[in-house]
Amino acid sequence: MENINLTTEPWEDYELLDSGDNRKLERYGSAILIRPETQAIWRRKQPDLWSKAVAEFIWSDGKGAWHKKDRIAEKWALKWRDVSFSVRLTSFKHTGLFPEQAPNWEWIDKSIRTKDKPNVLNLFGYTGLASIVAAKAGATVTHLDASRQSNSWAKENAIASDVTKGIRYILDDAMKFVKREGRRGVSYDGVILDPPAFGRGPKGEVWRIEEDLPKLMDDLKVIFSHKPGSFLLLNGYAAGYTPLSFEQLIDSCFGSSTGEFGELRLKETDSSRSISEGIYVRLVRN
Repeated sequence: MENINLTTEPWEDYELLDSGDNRKLERYGSAILIRPETQAIWRRKQPDLWSKAVAEFIWSDGKGAWHKKDRIAEKWALKWRDVSFSVRLTSFKHTGLFPEQAPNWEWIDKSIRTKDKPNVLNLFGYTGLASIVAAKAGATVTHLDASRQSNSWAKENAIASDVTKGIRYILDDAMKFVKREGRRGVSYDGVILDPPAFGRGPKGEVWRIEEDLPKLMDDLKVIFSHKPGSFLLLNGYAAGYTPLSFEQLIDSCFGSSTGEFGELRLKETDSSRSISEGIYVRLVRN
């Protein structure tokens, strides 16, 4: 596999304006937000811009909360190409959008358009943007998340994107679901997964990435299609692993295939600087 770092450039509804002092300044549509960023140990380049933020997420005494400096809507609409979705200020600094995934959305779209209605599984699907991209490209998508709230949000985003068919939503534990699909003999031509470092299933099942990701990969081998061109995309955040760790995990489970691995980066507007936000591995069956 090739080691390639993927960088997201600003687009009409999102840009990374500046970063530094362990924070980042981002524009989501017309709203400018400040969020923590442990990677940004450098100094800010444009300190005057930061006063334009309408809200900031601040950690204090082990707890985090949004401090609103101006009136801001509960949720507001954004777009990426022909995908429409809403963002909002969640209780753990996120907005429902991970903009560094844009290069992966492009790759998913291209991977699917060369196939005839592939069957795609999106595990830990969150607000569903990857599911929407896949469905719009012609896939039949199974979107799974352990959070009822996330699945509802994903459905809202799909409706906003005019995707009313092609996605089924599953509220379940990822490990249990994949095992059941294996017993049923189900096969997927594409698998997308974005596992957290730690999480819980809908019935309190505990997920620990260091213990459970290798097990999940073994189970995915059973349901991942052997047809040439079948694809797998693994993303990772906040788990302390390097891209090489993920690549070698994939290689040990699926053997040699074509693909890429590396960092997911966000580029600042009008600057050469970027922030490493996560890691990824893409695999394509030979």
